[in-house]
Amino acid sequence: MGAHGALDDLGREELVALLDIYAKNWLAMDGVWFQSVEQAEGMDAAMFHDARAWERFTAIEARRIKQFLRLDEHPGLKGLERALALRFYGRLNRSRCEYANGRLIYTMELCRVQAARARKGLPLHPCKSVGVIEYAGFAREIDRRIHCECLSCYPDVTDGACSCKWAFSISE
Repeated sequence: MGAHGALDDLGREELVALLDIYAKNWLAMDGVWFQSVEQAEGMDAAMFHDARAWERFTAIEARRIKQFLRLDEHPGLKGLERALALRFYGRLNRSRCEYANGRLIYTMELCRVQAARARKGLPLHPCKSVGVIEYAGFAREIDRRIHCECLSCYPDVTDGACSCKWAFSISE
């Protein structure tokens, strides 16, 4: 039996459990390479490479999710909300979306990366600069009209009740 055939006999619950394992494995790989560069070259070098990787990855991820959801060219904030829910790490992090003043507010209530770093005694990941690249790039791939604004993200935390918070809006 080949790798593709191995999935054929799995039930829904097993496939969902396997999806969780794949998401954890993906996130572990992301953290392992980052920490390797961080330990060898320092945080600045790790952040440089992280930004370059996320710039490319987030566009690929968004295009594939957009295609999977069969979203049209301009699906707006509702389309972005649907796409955000299907991001790979969405299976691992706790987040919510709400609308306020015509904007989609995406709140990461619990970030597995930051929780793991804290648990290991590592300093928090200064993710805002990469987050701006990641979230803005993802939104732009879903709908070129969408703009992203960081409301709270380490090291610029303005809302201590969450890991990070982003606002998305459309300029016509």
